[in-house]
This record gives sequence, C-alpha cells and structure tokens, in this order.
Amino acid sequence: MSYSSRLTRAFRGAPVLPLGPCSRYVLISDCHRGNGTWGDNFLKNQNLYFTALKHYYSQGFTYIELGDGDELWENRRMSQIIEIHSNVFWLLSLFYRQGHLYLLYGNHDMEKKRPGYSDRVCGSYFCTDSQCHQPLFPGLTFYEGIILEQCGQGQRLYLTHGHQADPLNSTFWKLARFLVRYFWQPLEHFGVLDPTSAAKNYTHQDQVERRLTDYAQKTGHILITGHTHRPRLSADTPYFNTGSCVHPRCITCLEIVGDKLTLVKWACDTRRDNTLYVNREVLSQVML
Repeated sequence: MSYSSRLTRAFRGAPVLPLGPCSRYVLISDCHRGNGTWGDNFLKNQNLYFTALKHYYSQGFTYIELGDGDELWENRRMSQIIEIHSNVFWLLSLFYRQGHLYLLYGNHDMEKKRPGYSDRVCGSYFCTDSQCHQPLFPGLTFYEGIILEQCGQGQRLYLTHGHQADPLNSTFWKLARFLVRYFWQPLEHFGVLDPTSAAKNYTHQDQVERRLTDYAQKTGHILITGHTHRPRLSADTPYFNTGSCVHPRCITCLEIVGDKLTLVKWACDTRRDNTLYVNREVLSQVML
C-alpha cells in the first residue's frame, strides 16, 4: 500500500468536527510522555506543557492530540506513564468530561488502536490526592484521523499523525519498535541518535515532509500532522505541522480560533527583575 493510500485510509470514517467563528481548538502532537526515567523526553518540558494545558482549559479550547502522546515503544506499561504524569492526565480528564478532548494515535502509541484498549488501560487512574481510583477517559475512542469542517463553506482540515508517509513507522512499525526498544534506546544513553527516526534524521525528515506536502497538494486538502517534530505554518503550502513537546527549550502547537490558524511556542523566559515565567509566543499565523 502506498503512503497516499495509507493517508486516505486514515480519514475514511473519521469524525468530522465543526469549524466556525466560535471554534477554539488547540492541536498538540508528539508529547512522548514516558515513565519518569532518564529516557523520558517529556520530563524536561512537563511544566511548560502543564501551564499551556491550564491556559487552554481556562479559555475553553478543545484539545486534539495528533498522536505519539505516550511513549509506548520504549515503555510497555501505559499505567506507569499515567501514574508518573497523573497531574497531566487529571487535567486531560477535565477536557474529556466537557467533551473537549480528542486523541489520535501515532506510530509510538499504535497499540491504542486495539479494540477495548481505552477501557482496559485508560478508564480510570489512581488519584494521589484522594487516594482512590477516579474516572479518566471511560469510553474514549482513539482515532487515526479527524476532519475539521467549516460550516457552510466546505473548507476542511485533515488531521492525522503523519507516520503514514513513513513505511518503516507505519507498515513495519513493529520492526521499528523492536529496534528502538532493544537497540536505539540503549545507545541513546551514550548520545547515539536513531537514524530511522523522522525527528532525528534530517534527510529522512525532509523525505517524509515532501510526501505529506505532495499528498496535500494532489488531494487539495489542508493537511496537519506531527511526527517529524518540525513546526510548520505558511500560506505557501497546504501542509502544516504542530511541532512537538520534546524540544530541549520549548513546546510548540497550533491554535485554531475562528478563522485564524496560529503557530505558538511556549518557553521559559525572564522578566527585567530576572524572575522566570512561561511565555506564549506567536511564531506565525494564516487565515483559513
């Protein structure tokens, strides 16, 4: 199956959400939440992420995660990830209770597509404050793709993780998981980067992004993905990217407010008195 066919399949039967003047969506990808050990790439940005999440919740945004939210290649137990990052999952559960949470799966959390996975693993979590189990995402469905459609105008935004344009991380994802889990993860401890990763191999990254851009141009779709970890928003191309939450100094995401699509960076900054704060910076913006 070609990458074009895999991308098309991702949107077959995908839920369609309304996009209008009152819409408020935040698109985040590639959090790679781990188990709290040295290999947990999410740890360094967990405070940035939690601050951003609190902002979007207070402002009434709907949270859409475009895959690789949890690192299930390097870690076998989702329950351990939820336990370590219970504050994050507690906040995500508040979005879910309001009907403002949609989670997609990517190559690093492909297991989430298994029937019944959500109820078995994500139905509840142990709350350390109350010392008892609390509902987490009961009945949640993990999707491969989501479509946002402008009411009455027909404009559509196609959201997916983007690994479909990467054969090793889609068709042969179990082989890639094996290599990461037993070969590249131990070597990463010594500073050796995984050459098969679209986020760490720039040649591979460019190839994947060319395929995603080509798909968007040929189909006439506005395509928004993650996977490559490289944020991208420009009026010159119909392909956009959220970036990731594992950059050494910041996290990036895309905001949709009404007819504006905005690429945003959250990072630590200093005031004149040298106190630290979390700063939200607009990187680019396009009109839908």
